[in-house]
Amino acid sequence: MSPGLPSQHRALVFETVEAGFQLKTIPTLQPIPGSAVVRIAAAGVLSYSREIYNGQRHYEFPKPIVGGFSAVGHVAALGPDAASLRPGQLVYVDCVVRGRDDPSALFLSAIHEGFSDGSRRLMRDVWRDGPMAEFARAPLENCIALDEARLCRGLGYSPLDLMYMCYLLVPYGGLRDIGLEPGETVVVCPATGGFGGAGVQVAVAMGARVIAMGRNESELARLKEHVTKGTPGANVETVKITGDDDTDTAALQACGTIDAVLDISPPAAAKSTYLKSAIRALRRNGRCSMMGYVMDFMPGVKVMGSNITLKGKLMYEREDMLQFVKMLESGLFPKGKEFVDTKAFGLENWKEGFDVAAEYTGVGRSVVFTP
Repeated sequence: MSPGLPSQHRALVFETVEAGFQLKTIPTLQPIPGSAVVRIAAAGVLSYSREIYNGQRHYEFPKPIVGGFSAVGHVAALGPDAASLRPGQLVYVDCVVRGRDDPSALFLSAIHEGFSDGSRRLMRDVWRDGPMAEFARAPLENCIALDEARLCRGLGYSPLDLMYMCYLLVPYGGLRDIGLEPGETVVVCPATGGFGGAGVQVAVAMGARVIAMGRNESELARLKEHVTKGTPGANVETVKITGDDDTDTAALQACGTIDAVLDISPPAAAKSTYLKSAIRALRRNGRCSMMGYVMDFMPGVKVMGSNITLKGKLMYEREDMLQFVKMLESGLFPKGKEFVDTKAFGLENWKEGFDVAAEYTGVGRSVVFTP
């Protein structure tokens, strides 16, 4: 038994769709080589967590399982091969787990087992449980060190606020992958959801001008107000999605030269045309990061004739996380509720937390469990 670790702790355990989660007392996992055990301060709740665990999204994962995905907490114990992490250190625990001998064998912690035999085996036998618990064990490389003195006492973020990283990191991975530069103009589509709104915040922090597309005009207005209030001088314009390809293309072209596009569409938008419009509006040699689910996007003549680069991106790399933390610690993001307004729930209130997360969406909004 590692010093400082209790023999047991509370966790949300999922056994069947019919039974849902049960708050149980389970044995506390001990550190093994290549791992850290983290005392969880805040476990993130996705806007679609309810859909994952009620079977609506048909995600595959082993059962029983402790739920969750990413978290923020303090290192409680370390495996013998830890080189830089130390007990008591604040860390971001990332949900993207990769095979060390095959990075393509990846899965999302307690969400999806991935698509290979290797990823399924890793999830089932090694890194099975998520962080909706008082303690969680995670790979060392998934524990990203955070400067608590700088972030919490200096810049005024709480550990709960830092859980908003789970939304910001995804678009940052896509924007960094296509080399977004300060001063460039990027279209974020759609921008009214949690990841899209976070994409606008990230692009502004990277020094870009942003054109935010969305169907909900009131949410587009809230998005612009939130981002420009938090970052005075931010250049954010909005374009309403009409569903007509030509109309939306013309609206984007009226905004001037467009260098890049970030597509972060949810599954419900698979048949939408706005991505095609955004690509048609790109300048010659423009780039598009495709992180979403839109299927009918290819304006072939435009892509060929204007040397457009289309790059698929799943989540982000570890190097992206390290660079993002540098941006955050450098003060490039706003503070307080101009950064994020977090709603917190205890583990025993998991149903309410899932319900609120499904509605409390968009830029600057986050829901967490606090064990």
